[in-house]
Amino acid sequence: MTVTGTTTDLVTTTVTDGIANVTLNRGDKANALSHALIDALGVAVDAVAARSAPKGDIRVLVLAGAGKAFCAGMDLRGVMDDPIAMGEMLRGLSRVSRTIRRLSIPTIARVQGAAVGGGCGLMVVTDFAVTHPEAKVGYPEVDLGICPAVVAPWLIKKIGAGRARAMLLAGGTMTGQQGFDAGLATHLCVQEQLDATVAELARRLCTGGPEAIATTKRWLNELDGSNEDAVLDKAAELSAQIIAGDEAQQRLRKAFVGR
Repeated sequence: MTVTGTTTDLVTTTVTDGIANVTLNRGDKANALSHALIDALGVAVDAVAARSAPKGDIRVLVLAGAGKAFCAGMDLRGVMDDPIAMGEMLRGLSRVSRTIRRLSIPTIARVQGAAVGGGCGLMVVTDFAVTHPEAKVGYPEVDLGICPAVVAPWLIKKIGAGRARAMLLAGGTMTGQQGFDAGLATHLCVQEQLDATVAELARRLCTGGPEAIATTKRWLNELDGSNEDAVLDKAAELSAQIIAGDEAQQRLRKAFVGR
């Protein structure tokens, strides 16, 4: 067994037996995606990409969150009065989501708690997602006057256009069980078995042929439109445009009052 790793204030990466565990390290804030956290995640995923099979030693990526939540979505409190910063955060999330999707290795989201909004976007952009019945997942963006355009392409690819349409327009959240039933997660287990289930899945994925997996992923991404940057760029711009508008700003301020 060989173990290597890097740690920053915001993201921890360890590599053991070919499995890279990238952990959002902002547990006291439910791993909400600040500008700095998005940037740190991008750096971590780029580092994994540079070491990924078939040429490198990393065979699987596990994306996780420290503490009780996987990722509670975008942390907009600190940029409430800066629509430009909000837009840059959305564009950053779009970029890192693409990098995760286009890795040459299988990716797994370990969803032990809340995966909401952009956090649910990270959950569905991975190849596999493991959660438990009591987790909280979903897309409440429209409730806050926000357009979920950034996450929409990945959700459509995950569960289909019809179900994605209903989910994004309805807003709100659901339990991990309901999320699994809707197709957001590929694996469901009791909470106590989450780590074991993720570890077993990662070990199983390590047994596949690296060249075959890399080629299969490239082909699947081509077939489902994961490489279409123009669509993904437009999605980020739509979300940035709406979040800067009066409706979103008023609803966000109301939501944050007293918190």
